[in-house]
Amino acid sequence: MSDISTRAVKMAVAALEQGLREHAEYPHLQTTRDGVIQRFKFVVDTSRQLLVRVLKHVFNLSEATVQKDTFREVAKLGLVAEAENWIAHVNARNRTSHTYDSAIAEQVFAHVPSVLPDARDLLQRLQPYVG
Repeated sequence: MSDISTRAVKMAVAALEQGLREHAEYPHLQTTRDGVIQRFKFVVDTSRQLLVRVLKHVFNLSEATVQKDTFREVAKLGLVAEAENWIAHVNARNRTSHTYDSAIAEQVFAHVPSVLPDARDLLQRLQPYVG
């Protein structure tokens, strides 16, 4: 068992779930939508960071291999069900990074709920490898 922890991902998922509940309660507030998008970014970022650590420290893969294509590597190892789902999450996350556009924000927001089952599945699949 490794000293790598899933705590940050679990916290990010819980925060995203809370944000989605708040948005459902106040759907007219752009600030709740924007907060949900920010929390989505945390889920994607912390999940990827965790996977990089697992690939390097549990599976002893090189930095170059890990950085090049994290989600395809972890899919080969059975740590995620579908690499393409995670690549779509990263692409949605990246669309919000450098500019603010309300139309893009709405598109990303529509994508946000799809990360939750993938993140929960990831946490389940990582149990044998992390603390």
